[in-house]
Amino acid sequence: MSDIRTIDVLSDSTGETAEKVVRAALLQFPHSGVQIRLHTRVRTRESARPVLERAAQEGALVVFTVVSPELREYIHASSYELRVEALDLIGSLIGKLGTYLDRQPINTPSAMLPLSDEYFRRIEAVEFTVKSDDGKEPRNFKKADIVLVGVSRTSKTPLSTLLAQRGLRVANLPIVLNFEVPPELEEAPQDRVVGLTIGLDQLVEIRKARLKQLGMPVDASYGLREQVKEELEYAAKIFRAHPGWPVIDVTGRAIEETAVIILESLKERDEQTKNARAAIV
Repeated sequence: MSDIRTIDVLSDSTGETAEKVVRAALLQFPHSGVQIRLHTRVRTRESARPVLERAAQEGALVVFTVVSPELREYIHASSYELRVEALDLIGSLIGKLGTYLDRQPINTPSAMLPLSDEYFRRIEAVEFTVKSDDGKEPRNFKKADIVLVGVSRTSKTPLSTLLAQRGLRVANLPIVLNFEVPPELEEAPQDRVVGLTIGLDQLVEIRKARLKQLGMPVDASYGLREQVKEELEYAAKIFRAHPGWPVIDVTGRAIEETAVIILESLKERDEQTKNARAAIV
């Protein structure tokens, strides 16, 4: 068995869903050092067998999403034969849904299904978000479903990308010391704007790591504690001037967790607005 813990993610499609589930679960085991190997479009016994044999040899865990009942049964049987720990992420759910809905599943991998309107909506959202990154298109603030605002290195871009993958058009704007926010942001729907903040110590550490990565001196003003402190205080001043913006502290949070908090915050606000309108009527 290898000293490195490995999880083989086996899928008959892109493997995106299974990989996300595994990575989400691994958040509960920080610094585990697990290696994930992704095996996509595995639709035959011949393509599944080498993955299982290697997993057996290296003591890897196999997590699989396969819709074909025959291939699922083969993987279960082979895992037992090879003494491989294997987890079927979708098989039991399909079975339960079949019973509940009183219908037979079509057993077709998602990659082979017709593209839906939802798929194209997400593609459009990603394209919008890429164009609207780092304040490049201020006019898009009015069109965005969410606008993220915060100082440099508060996870604005990765958060924007993650939310875009859920079909939301996201723009983001960096707060720069002593620069006012552009008028386009003031004109945008204020209930769509979210402020991001972070702890001073963590931000200093992140920025110094970034400077080192870029081959720049770590004592550049970008990473100096006093400079960072001033930027955070200036950002806090802007947030206070816009009390309608929810402000999310990203300190020590994974971007997935922050994304959920943002979505819950906006959902709660939408419900409050809806209830207020209903009360007036």
